Amino acid sequence: MDSIPLLSPYKMGGFDLSHRVVLAPLTRQRSYGNVPQPHAVLYYSQRTSKGGLLIAEATGVSDTAQGYPDTPGIWTKEQVEAWRSIVDAVHEKGGIFFCQIWHVGRVSNYGFDGVEIHGAHGYLIDQFMKDQVNDRTDKYGGSLENRCRFALEIVEAVVDEVGADRVGIRLSPYANYMESGDSNPEALGLYMVNSLNKFGILYCHMVEPRMVKVGEKFVTPHSLLPMRNAFKGTFIAVGGYDREEGNKAIADGYADLVAYGRLFLANPDLPRRFELDAPLNKYNRDTFYISDPVVGYTDYPFLSSDV
Repeated sequence: MDSIPLLSPYKMGGFDLSHRVVLAPLTRQRSYGNVPQPHAVLYYSQRTSKGGLLIAEATGVSDTAQGYPDTPGIWTKEQVEAWRSIVDAVHEKGGIFFCQIWHVGRVSNYGFDGVEIHGAHGYLIDQFMKDQVNDRTDKYGGSLENRCRFALEIVEAVVDEVGADRVGIRLSPYANYMESGDSNPEALGLYMVNSLNKFGILYCHMVEPRMVKVGEKFVTPHSLLPMRNAFKGTFIAVGGYDREEGNKAIADGYADLVAYGRLFLANPDLPRRFELDAPLNKYNRDTFYISDPVVGYTDYPFLSSDV
């Protein structure tokens, strides 16, 4: 396995990972009434391997933080208790589990191993950072430093709450989700990672676009390399990687870990399939966001029944 870069071990702070294939956070909309459900125990357990890192779907920290139906929260005792059984199932199989939160707050994260701050994809934090959407004239708008102030205040608050060694952040400086682009994404990304170094957080989870526009042409980017070189913690890349591209990213030092979304959704035993270079199940987009507790959720097959 050591000859396959994605399957080589990695020490992430105090966590000993057995491989570098990460479950990316995937909104599933199966948490009825914003409460994680028993079927999520099976879903996350299926995708757990000993020493593997999983990042939970985006989880709200208040009743006003929700933007989609049936997404989970962690602001009530009922929600915390519901998450507990899911986290226990991941831990029983030796997995490491981080909770991705949408808004900062003094939330209970016991049972989880750490917290990932969602600072990407055009949501609240990303809207502050991007000059295409931030038109504020106070200390949170205008200059790059001002636009990043809100994100860094949140990082500081979460670090103070749970410790830098249990905090990660997801960023997407190059992306233009919900028309939240930036005129100089490389400068934005570099400013953020250099600022994050001051807090000593565990990891930076960076979204890489598959294509970026340069002038009038779209080209394949190597957009994350300056940020990867600048960041002092663990660097996680995500952005439609396959097995070959993921191995190359690790082997070339482009990333420490590679997160997989749709491929991991459709292949709950993805690290095993990568190890064997086995065929992959095809994902079904039509079932990504339906509310069924089984279809498109826990019914994707393993390589064999005894895996």
